[in-house]
Amino acid sequence: MTIQDDLSKQLGRRVESIEPIPTGHSGFTYFVDVEGERFVLRLPPPGARIAGPADVVRQGRIMAALHAAGLPTPAIPAMSEEPVIDGRPFVLMEAVSGERIETTGPAQPALSIAASAVEVLKRLHGLPLDRTGIGTEEPVGLRAEMMRWAWLMQRAPEELTTRAGQLGGLLAKDIPREREPTLVHGDYHYGNMLFRGPDVVAVLDWEIAQIGQPLLDLGCLCIVSHRRQFEGAPNPGGSVELDDEELFGLYGVGADQMSWFVAMSLYKYAAIFGYNLMLHRRGKRPDPMYEGLTTTITGMIDEGIDLLS
Repeated sequence: MTIQDDLSKQLGRRVESIEPIPTGHSGFTYFVDVEGERFVLRLPPPGARIAGPADVVRQGRIMAALHAAGLPTPAIPAMSEEPVIDGRPFVLMEAVSGERIETTGPAQPALSIAASAVEVLKRLHGLPLDRTGIGTEEPVGLRAEMMRWAWLMQRAPEELTTRAGQLGGLLAKDIPREREPTLVHGDYHYGNMLFRGPDVVAVLDWEIAQIGQPLLDLGCLCIVSHRRQFEGAPNPGGSVELDDEELFGLYGVGADQMSWFVAMSLYKYAAIFGYNLMLHRRGKRPDPMYEGLTTTITGMIDEGIDLLS
């Protein structure tokens, strides 16, 4: 049977068409038309161990919980932990009507876009843990967070990470005092949102969400503007140009509280890009976009060192 046949059987409705979503780098995501309604289908990679980013049902639980709490995430009309779609679990999401940042960024004021994104972030962080869908999970501390990305950094091309150890040492030397844990998206940037006008109407891609330290998300949101300096390199969402201090002010924290978290985000995304570049070069997950990020990887490491030195 095909994915289309399997999904029709699960829904008890006729799936008219299924097509891969061409934007983004998230893998197995499809537009699905079901008797005149459009949805989005997420599947883990074939044969993948259902954990971490491959656990699409965990992502579905988070989105369903947040949608029920009135936060801008897609509704989840169907999902299953059982391997029922092409031998895999699945989550079926509402296809939210909205524009991507590539369209919204040039058309709307940067401050208005950022204000909406930060307001949604504050609501996410203010949600009681028992309403997040993963509130029973053990919180992830900042040292464990740092070590998670250090593991990826070690697998990036060595010629790009010669100073990564120095940045890791600076991060480890001065870990901030931790706040009360909250839901953390983990990849909170404009490219993972949909907009109507300047307003965020959906936050997507919950693959690396966790219970952890909230300022990590604000650090992530800063990185889009930091990447502006690497001219010619791919930078989805780079049209939102706002200084870090303006973002900090919108959230209500001082720059002195955020240096570590911004440097942590620079380290983290350098590690992610480097790891994905390694996978691309080895043919395990081809995506030529990552070849354009070599100067971004080295530059972000250098910038993190400067920020903490």
